[in-house]
Amino acid sequence: MATLNSDTSSSIATTPVGVQRFQHTPYYCEENVYLLCEKLRDDGIAKPDGSDLYVVIISNEKKQIPLWHQRASQRADGVILWDYHVICVQKRKESNLPDLVWDLDSTLPLPSPLATYVAETFRPSFPLFPEFLRVYRIVHAPNFLQFFASDRRHMKEPSGDWVAPPPSYEVIVAEDGTTHNLNEYMEMSSLDVIKSIGADTVDTVLTQKLGVLASESQLVDLFAQLP
Repeated sequence: MATLNSDTSSSIATTPVGVQRFQHTPYYCEENVYLLCEKLRDDGIAKPDGSDLYVVIISNEKKQIPLWHQRASQRADGVILWDYHVICVQKRKESNLPDLVWDLDSTLPLPSPLATYVAETFRPSFPLFPEFLRVYRIVHAPNFLQFFASDRRHMKEPSGDWVAPPPSYEVIVAEDGTTHNLNEYMEMSSLDVIKSIGADTVDTVLTQKLGVLASESQLVDLFAQLP
């Protein structure tokens, strides 16, 4: 497939694009982001190895996190209570441009600058009860594309009926043959977030299958340190 040069890539990643350009199945955000990372890489919007992309899984112990500007919301402010959500963050350190968030379920421009997305979607100044505080798992996209797997079991009722219609394509299997490990990515507690951000934290994000857990106050600072 032909790739775009750096100037074209930068332009496309700055100008809002339509969600319809990407594979999107409502309520399967982890698979949407998996395919999004592949497409951004293959279309030349991201680096050829996807090393400028990071997958962010958002959840908490109670599996109830409020996010604003979500398409699935029935409210004017777009707020919804997800059990978890998954987005992609694109670093643009070399071009000295703002990092970008790709969220196919958001009503904000796609992509949006990280600072704008955090302010509008997470609303850090909005007071939350402890059970709604968000925890963030940051995983390097090349590792996510290698290790992630889902057989969609979490989207089935005990009766076997689907909670929401599944994607039409085959399930995602990890390179090592693992058929389901979504639960590993979703297991997170505020007690397990990193204590500080240093070189070892960056190395863990870049090399470990499950990346690191960060609090909301650490999120932007952590991305400032990532390559």
